[in-house]
Amino acid sequence: MRWGEIDWQTREINRLTQKRRKRVLLPIHQELFFALEVEHGQRNPQPDDRALLNPETNRPLTRPTLYRRMLALGRRAEVLDAHPHRYRDSFAVDLLSRGASPYDVAKLLGDTVDTIEKHYAPFVRELRERARRIMETGEGLEITGTQQAQQKAARGRIQ
Repeated sequence: MRWGEIDWQTREINRLTQKRRKRVLLPIHQELFFALEVEHGQRNPQPDDRALLNPETNRPLTRPTLYRRMLALGRRAEVLDAHPHRYRDSFAVDLLSRGASPYDVAKLLGDTVDTIEKHYAPFVRELRERARRIMETGEGLEITGTQQAQQKAARGRIQ
């Protein structure tokens, strides 16, 4: 991530994905935003400078070094096979389990809704439980279809 990818006004990371070349806007957690502000103030970097530094060398963090650090973090947390993509997977499943829609997650990851539904949604117990509640009680069921159909349903014309 480069400093120029941080939108200080909206508190978001505005980044073009490498794989699909899609624009993603990621909200920055308040604590991380504060840390970035402090670091930015101390370093006074150029927009093209990398935000993450290797603490051992005080030079920009390379992809191989970041990869090794992410693997080490996974080992310390006792997470099996904690390759960097696993963090992305966890992020997606966590968002879905907290109520984000597949559309929301797709936008944040720069992916398609189809991919989110195929690869991440099956692992979210909360989504399956919500579907079970809807099937059993109708709770949470929303009327879908055209605006005209919704208006007719509201007036009691559809049975």
